[in-house]
Amino acid sequence: MLSFIPQSLLICYVFFGLYPSEINLYSAKSSRHPLHLTSTELNYNTKENTIEISCRIFTDDFEDGLARKFKVKTDLSAASKHKEMDALVQKYMAERIQFAANGKLLTVNYLGFENDKEAVVVYMESVPVKGLRKLETTCTVLYDLFDDQTNIFHVMANGNRKSAKLTYPDKKLASVF
Repeated sequence: MLSFIPQSLLICYVFFGLYPSEINLYSAKSSRHPLHLTSTELNYNTKENTIEISCRIFTDDFEDGLARKFKVKTDLSAASKHKEMDALVQKYMAERIQFAANGKLLTVNYLGFENDKEAVVVYMESVPVKGLRKLETTCTVLYDLFDDQTNIFHVMANGNRKSAKLTYPDKKLASVF
């Protein structure tokens, strides 16, 4: 009579997706979302001759990346920790994303970040660039966390829109206008 119990449990495990060898596939980190993606908009402002940058990153992934890098507890949603997190975000982004305009390394000023539902949007702006013809981007945002990370870029300059993606381990892309 007891021999049917293990068989019934096995059937339940398989039926409900809880077979013991599968349980490890559903850790807390992987159950958040399976997509590891950022999206960055770069807009060349011809009036100011600056490049306006906004980078959208999943909040949970970004918090994990900041915590790993700086060995601190992170909370990008808490207003009481915004100033502390702002310093970490600025430092992380300065190390993980760089730009060169017309062959020269570009100074980028960090403006801040804000929460937008499940994502954090990081804002930056370049120093003035006269006559943008080529924009080179080097990006490793969240590469230290995921080996399937994809960073998408949408670049708008001189009336032209170019889109490209970097997938780990690729780090560089160039947009010519």
